[in-house]
Amino acid sequence: MARTVAPTGLDRFFKISERGSTVRTEIIAGLATWLTMAYILFVNPQILGFIGIKDLEPLGLPFKQVLTVTALVAGVMTLAMGLFANYPFALAAGLGLNAFVAFTLVAADKLSYPQAMGVIVAEGILITIFVLTGLREMVLNAIPMDLKRAIGIGIGLFIAIIGLVNGGIVVAGSGTIVTLNPDLQHWSILVFAFGLVLTSALVARRIKGALLVGIIGTTILATIINEAKDLTVWGNGIAAWPHKVVEAPDFHLVGKFSFDFFSALGFWTAVAIVISVMLSDFFDTMGSVVGIAGEAKLLDENGKLPGMNRVLLVDSLAAVAGGAASSSSNTTYIESAAGVSEGGRTGLTSVVVGLLFLLALFFSPIAGIVPPEATGPVLVIVGYFMMTIVKEINWSDPGIGIPALLTMIVMPFTYSITNGVGAGFVSYVFVAVLRGRWKEVHPLLYAVAAIFLWYFIHGTV
Repeated sequence: MARTVAPTGLDRFFKISERGSTVRTEIIAGLATWLTMAYILFVNPQILGFIGIKDLEPLGLPFKQVLTVTALVAGVMTLAMGLFANYPFALAAGLGLNAFVAFTLVAADKLSYPQAMGVIVAEGILITIFVLTGLREMVLNAIPMDLKRAIGIGIGLFIAIIGLVNGGIVVAGSGTIVTLNPDLQHWSILVFAFGLVLTSALVARRIKGALLVGIIGTTILATIINEAKDLTVWGNGIAAWPHKVVEAPDFHLVGKFSFDFFSALGFWTAVAIVISVMLSDFFDTMGSVVGIAGEAKLLDENGKLPGMNRVLLVDSLAAVAGGAASSSSNTTYIESAAGVSEGGRTGLTSVVVGLLFLLALFFSPIAGIVPPEATGPVLVIVGYFMMTIVKEINWSDPGIGIPALLTMIVMPFTYSITNGVGAGFVSYVFVAVLRGRWKEVHPLLYAVAAIFLWYFIHGTV
């Protein structure tokens, strides 16, 4: 069979033939990646809008506006990754980081959304400085790998609980932290259960785009039930046939951020929060990029990715852009592995993904019909994905196992990613000092732990 030959200019720019790929392969890979991560178009507005959580919904951002900026930033920054870094990595609003913005900064710390997005812009600027100065290596070497893993796992647990809350399965408990909803006899509960089973089965069968297919299938069932019940199960256009399919995007949220969070929180508390977000964002990116590049066989003989600084620079600027546009911090998605598995090896894959996200800007009416019970199962399963690395933590060493455990459980139990990160760092430093291993702790970690210790003491006064 004759091999497809890429146009000379395109081939030279993206190094398609050099990396053993073709234009057709790159396009298919881009479509595969987009299908696996397009769920963020539905999930991000649900989280930032507190949809399904009655006590918080008045604080939330409008669904259509969040969908617009979610698609906009994901499209622009993924295009930048393809054209500037020339790697098949796609970016979008980070799950976990958006939960941090909504449930910690806005709901718990009582910041306005512009102030909360200012935190994201600040952490993105900090990461960008680290990339440009080479300080990222210092930060990377300062924190034990098991604590980095624990942060991701804790965020996964946090996301899973949010999914159960959105599905109506878990509610605030009386005399306990959370409890099973005592009234499960609702159509919405049936829809959530159907979605969880369907999506789990699709993931287990390794169906490409399983999360997106699960959301679509569950939304169809919810719409059928709601229409049959004369739109009494869900209101406000949720789970209802849309009156129109295409609509002009709403860019109202672009530029709606503020650095007033420093005065609202106090300087050192604000610093602690910015650092905690930065660490989560920074190491999530490192893990995703190295993992995907390894699968694509793009790493050199020393296990390093050529041009890594370009990848990290785009990713750090994506955090800034996400905060500036109020879509929350954008980060490199592990779902990029879907395109790599289809043979994607160059930035052309990312260009395809970026263009598809920009096209999605005009289809907000369709996304607006998705109920929280359809995205809840996805959050639970994303939590599972993030939990899979728990086996890699050295549980036999209490010096790292206990701080890792505290990191993981404090996040969901206090509804705060900051608290979990701080608990892990502070406990790790104290245990290391008390067991006589203070020399093994990087000086930078002492500084970070001191900031978090002040944060905890200040918060209890």
